[in-house]
Amino acid sequence: MIYLKLFFSFLQIGLFSFGGGYAAMPLIQGQIVTLHGWLDMSEFTDLITISQMTPGPIAINSATFVGIKIGGIPGALAATVGCILPSCIIVTVIAKLYLKYRKMDMLQGVLHTLRPAVVAMIASAGVSILVSAFWENEEMIELASANWSMVVIFLISFFLLKKAKLNPIFVMVLAGGMKAAVSAAEKFL
Repeated sequence: MIYLKLFFSFLQIGLFSFGGGYAAMPLIQGQIVTLHGWLDMSEFTDLITISQMTPGPIAINSATFVGIKIGGIPGALAATVGCILPSCIIVTVIAKLYLKYRKMDMLQGVLHTLRPAVVAMIASAGVSILVSAFWENEEMIELASANWSMVVIFLISFFLLKKAKLNPIFVMVLAGGMKAAVSAAEKFL
């Protein structure tokens, strides 16, 4: 039954996505693109974009989106509940334990050790999305086949976010406008 598949897939994502939404992206990709084939890589990139633009955590937005696409409203409920259930249980247990043992050196050491793994998961997801944004065929990554308009939009957006410190929502709207302008210009040429 598709609702159980959605529930258990997003239960796994919710259970193992330590480090937040960006760290969950490789897990989401593994479940919905690689394992089940519910979305292709292009749709996955669109999903991440939509999840970023809407309020709420990426994993929950993704669960709701995929659930609706695959099983309608009941699918969205199954996927979303599967995604948040582990967090509710784990956070409750950890909060109690952390409040009791927060001064313990071993606990602080474990938390410090997990940081590089979380950074690696975030970087992995970022590189996957970057590759799918710049190249149509991800197996054929060559400079000649890059989508240079997307590279330029990325560089401008990166500069506006990091150097100019503009609001991310404004930068997303501006990037969408730049892409629309490029598409319109391509139609006339």
